Amino acid sequence: MMKGFKKIFCGVLAAMTLGLSATSVAEDAVGWPEKADLKFGFIKLTDMAPLAIAYEKGYFEEEGLFVTLEAQANWKVLLDRVIDGQLDGAHMLAGQPLGATIGYGTEAHIITAFSMDLNGNGITVSNSVWEEMKKHIPSKDGKPVHPIKADTLKPVVEQYKDAGKSFKMGMVFPVSTHNYELRYWLAAGGLNPGYYAPHKGDTSGQLQADVLLSVTPPPQMPATLEAGTIHGYCVGEPWNQQAVFKGIGVPVITDYEIWKNNPEKVFGVSKGWAEEYPNTHIRVVKAMIRAAKWLDENNNANRPEAVKILSQPNYVGADYDVIANSMTGTFEYEKGDKREIPDFNVFFRHNATYPYYSDAIWYLTQMRRWGQISESKPDSWYMDIAKKVYRPDIYTQAAKSLIAEGKISADEFPDFASEDGFKPPQSEFIDNVTYDGRKPNEYLSKFPIGLKDGDTL
Repeated sequence: MMKGFKKIFCGVLAAMTLGLSATSVAEDAVGWPEKADLKFGFIKLTDMAPLAIAYEKGYFEEEGLFVTLEAQANWKVLLDRVIDGQLDGAHMLAGQPLGATIGYGTEAHIITAFSMDLNGNGITVSNSVWEEMKKHIPSKDGKPVHPIKADTLKPVVEQYKDAGKSFKMGMVFPVSTHNYELRYWLAAGGLNPGYYAPHKGDTSGQLQADVLLSVTPPPQMPATLEAGTIHGYCVGEPWNQQAVFKGIGVPVITDYEIWKNNPEKVFGVSKGWAEEYPNTHIRVVKAMIRAAKWLDENNNANRPEAVKILSQPNYVGADYDVIANSMTGTFEYEKGDKREIPDFNVFFRHNATYPYYSDAIWYLTQMRRWGQISESKPDSWYMDIAKKVYRPDIYTQAAKSLIAEGKISADEFPDFASEDGFKPPQSEFIDNVTYDGRKPNEYLSKFPIGLKDGDTL
């Protein structure tokens, strides 16, 4: 996706620019990029937006980077291509760098210095399941009262069991936010979403499950639901709103309601790549921070333009109206029930781009809760892994460079002098359980459903 001129011309232009700008080198805290021609991967989801905007607005080029963006078939292919070097980096599930680094699935040391967004997911059920759920949901002014808890799904699942049928739901990848959010929601409603037992060779995640979860690539979710293969799913946008537009399902809850302002995707690179191209990496992060700010600035005033860009087939490729339904600060549940959720997609507000250790540790607690980490780990282990994978030091270099250049003001970032990488304890979860990233084992002990310290399947 080069914008109308050849890579070779870009290289010549870059060389000219570097020559003309030599006098400014001393003023620039970040050295010239060691590698200028880059290929980044993404999955066709709304939250790949920082990559698209950094490209379309020329932020990559301003950093001396000439980037190609390429959609990938699925999350596994994307990760494998970052590991083997076919991709320089990619839009990733927040759990992917962590899962790879601890050896769950494909083992490789992946790092992230940039969090791409907060929120952005939803849980959708089929029309027939929705009709049954509605019998248990209170209403006000003729509309269901939100948030809708999984307690209202439990009697439907029990009906399926009584009829000798399995209740099946889709999520996008075993270490995806979607998997953990769906599991969190189900368990908070008294439904066991099942366990993994990799030490026994069982990676189905369906041991002892009341609801059987399986992987479906995001763009295929609506068609899989329509075919009746699954009864619901958890996915990012625009694939919940697509179900509404097609009339095949009803989104019942957003992840904003499951965990307010939860981290979602990250930008991941291999540790080896980051070490070989440190200046390039910092410049990539700089461009993406600027893109994130553009996406959120002036109360989302740029979102309609962003939606137009994302609707192009080389990016997300869904209809403008489908993407706009959530990207512009609203979310439609049942057809015609559109509600204001200005923070459904957050790219820069609330320090969304900063890679917090506490975010990394939350993902690791969920891996442990559901058996992907087979044995108990001390609190110190969670901290060690978080520091290996999440790199706020690199982010800080990028942010300070932007501040020095006058592109973003210091008060729009965390206070780097005092920031320790941990958010204050968070209690805005659907089950009101408080999460403190400094105490992962204490956190795990609070859940009636899920593995705790000392538990092994």
